[in-house]
Amino acid sequence: MQIKEVIQHLESLAPQAYAEDFDNVGLLVGDSTTEVTGILVTLDTLEIIIDEAIENKCNLIVSFHPIVFKGIKKFNGNNYVERVVMKAIKHDIAIYSIHTALDNALEGVNNMMCEQLGLINRRILIPQSGSIKKLTTYAATAEAQALLSKLFEAGAGSIGNYDDCSFSLEGRGTFKASPNANPSIGEIGKIHSEKETQIQVTFPRHKESNILKALFENHSYEEVAYEIITLENKNQNIGMGMIGELAEATEELEFLKNLKKVFKTGCVKHSSLRNKPIKKVAVLGGSGSFAIKNAQRAGADIFITSDLKYHQFYEAEGKIILADIGHYESEQYTKNLIVTYLRKKISNFAIILSDKNTNPIQYI
Repeated sequence: MQIKEVIQHLESLAPQAYAEDFDNVGLLVGDSTTEVTGILVTLDTLEIIIDEAIENKCNLIVSFHPIVFKGIKKFNGNNYVERVVMKAIKHDIAIYSIHTALDNALEGVNNMMCEQLGLINRRILIPQSGSIKKLTTYAATAEAQALLSKLFEAGAGSIGNYDDCSFSLEGRGTFKASPNANPSIGEIGKIHSEKETQIQVTFPRHKESNILKALFENHSYEEVAYEIITLENKNQNIGMGMIGELAEATEELEFLKNLKKVFKTGCVKHSSLRNKPIKKVAVLGGSGSFAIKNAQRAGADIFITSDLKYHQFYEAEGKIILADIGHYESEQYTKNLIVTYLRKKISNFAIILSDKNTNPIQYI
C-alpha cells in the first residue's frame, strides 16, 4: 500500500477542501508514492514521535496538528520544528496532518468530545457555508438520464444526510427540456436534430474534480456547456463545534467535576455559575473563543473549549458557563478516533496509537 492510498481514506473522513484557509493540512513531508511499512498516529509530531516511529518501523506519521504551520526559510536545526522535519527526512518518514479538516468533519474532533460526555441530539454548532456547489449542464434528451446517473456515481446529489438531491435537495436532479435546441454531437460536422435537456445537480465542494471528470468522460458533445456556482446554503454536516444534550439535566458543580475527570485535565477554568442545571452542552476542540456567541445563540448552558483569555470569560454575562479544559485535553481523543477509523478501512496492517503525551503544559 502506498501513502496516497492511506491519504484517500483520510480524505474520506476529513476532506482537505474543508480545512480552514489559514491551516496547513495534507502531506507535509514525504513522497505519496512511497510504500507504507507502518502508520503511527499522534496528536503532535515531536522528536520523540519520530523516535517512536523508527522504533515501531513506521514510515508514515498521521498527526492531528501540523508540524509545519508557518513558512520556513532555513533548515539548520535551530528549533524543534526544523529538527523534527530534518529527522523525518533523514529516516524516510512521511508526515501527514489532518487538523482543521477533521475539526470541520461531522464525525471529527467535536463529535469525539460529545461522545466522551455522552451527549445526544448532536448537531454542528457553526455550519460551514460555501461548501455546496451546483452544476448546470445540457445534454441530448435521449442521453440525459445516463449522464445524470454517471454524475450521481461520481458523488453528485449527496449532501450530508440527503441522497440523490437536486438544487432544492429533493428528487433526482432537475430536467428542463429545450424544444428548439439542435446541439452538435458525435463526429465533427455531423449534426443530429435532437431536443436538449438541462441537468442541474448539487454536490459537496470536495467532489468537484470527480464530477467534472464524469461530465467530460460521459458527455457526447465535443464542446460541453456547463456552469458551476457556489451556493450560500449552510452545510449542516460540515463546520466548527458541536452542540448536544445530556440525557438528564445535571447540577453545575457535578457536571464540572465529571468534565475534569473525563478529560483528565489538571484544571478546569470556568466563568461564574448560574445556579441552573446543565442540559444543553456546546463543545469546540482547541481554541474556540470565536464561538462563544454561537454557543449562546444556540441556547447552550455551557460551552467547553480551550485557550480562553481573561476578558473573554466576561462574555459569558450570566447567560452561559464558559469552561476552558486545556488545548491538549480537548483534542486528546482525536488520535483514538483516527486509529479506529484507519483500522476499519485498512485490515492486516500496522496502525499504531502513539503512547507519548505531547502536552507542553504541565500542572502542579
